[in-house]
Amino acid sequence: MVAGIIGRKIGMTQVFSDDGVVSPATVLQAGPCVVVQRKTVDRDGYDAVQIGLVEQRPARVSKPVAGHYRRANVPPTRIRREVALAAGGEAPQEGEQVLVSLFAPGDQVDVVGESRGRGFQGVIKRHGFGGGRATHGSMFHRAPGSIGQSSYPSRVLKGMRAPGRMGGDRVTVRNLRVIQVDAENHQLVVRGAVPGAPGGYVVIRRAVAPRREVAQPAQVDAKKKKRRG
Repeated sequence: MVAGIIGRKIGMTQVFSDDGVVSPATVLQAGPCVVVQRKTVDRDGYDAVQIGLVEQRPARVSKPVAGHYRRANVPPTRIRREVALAAGGEAPQEGEQVLVSLFAPGDQVDVVGESRGRGFQGVIKRHGFGGGRATHGSMFHRAPGSIGQSSYPSRVLKGMRAPGRMGGDRVTVRNLRVIQVDAENHQLVVRGAVPGAPGGYVVIRRAVAPRREVAQPAQVDAKKKKRRG
């Protein structure tokens, strides 16, 4: 059984529970996907599957990549990702579909995506520096300040925070709770935010280290009353 699926971020919304509590949520277009290649321990050294996201817009690929899809007897896709196999499940074969129905409300998932690119930024926006005084002619407002010593070690130490490219990094948000699953429209609603801008591609997988369930205050009070009685 496949442990993940490829999707696209649609946007954020709000979800109201039965008791009126509002929660931020993200709507994801999850799948449909097809299995393009099966990775095995004997041939590749590990167990996994390569899946492709099926989209309405046809994909234009080179001849070698087209042959890769032809072996699996599936149409070419623009996006391919490798996902692990869930323990205890039967491995899918090449050409099989991977649908959002592999998740259920209440499951915990990890969402892997690419954060928004911010371009070249200074130390105040990139690292949260406080900056200098803005009055009395300080001439030091948004500069980084000293980056080392002159006599020793006479060099800039590794890891020094400096201006540079910000964003566009691979980000994993863990243990998001699945709120709704719409198998007919291939949509998934998870509680919280996921990385990237609307329209960005993400990988939704089963939580690697799921968070333990915490008892609600009402449940704790009920247990205490039961012990006293």
